[in-house]
Amino acid sequence: MPTLIVKTNASIAPDTVEPMIKRVSARVAELLGKPERYVMVILEPTPTMCFGGDTSPLAFLELKSLGLPEDRTPELSAALCSLLQDTLGIAPDRVYIEFASPPRHLFGFDSGTF
Repeated sequence: MPTLIVKTNASIAPDTVEPMIKRVSARVAELLGKPERYVMVILEPTPTMCFGGDTSPLAFLELKSLGLPEDRTPELSAALCSLLQDTLGIAPDRVYIEFASPPRHLFGFDSGTF
């Protein structure tokens, strides 16, 4: 159930959205060693954002995954920041990432929980 939510004020050409989120989905699956069929990526273009008093391109990410390995969050942060820099041109120092590992019984799927 890995879920990555990307909120950004970066300008994104409409014809690049689908290939970008598919690339992100595959990378999240690879990073977490989970089947991509369970990965969800949500892109939320948010034109009004400010970080450090500056409205230059930035992003806020939320990565949730059952059993998220806390000892790997630095590696995951580096990989996700690199991916954002490659796909959206957002510098790593303009990205915040919130990591979460919900208990299985608090994450629903297919009329049940994990």
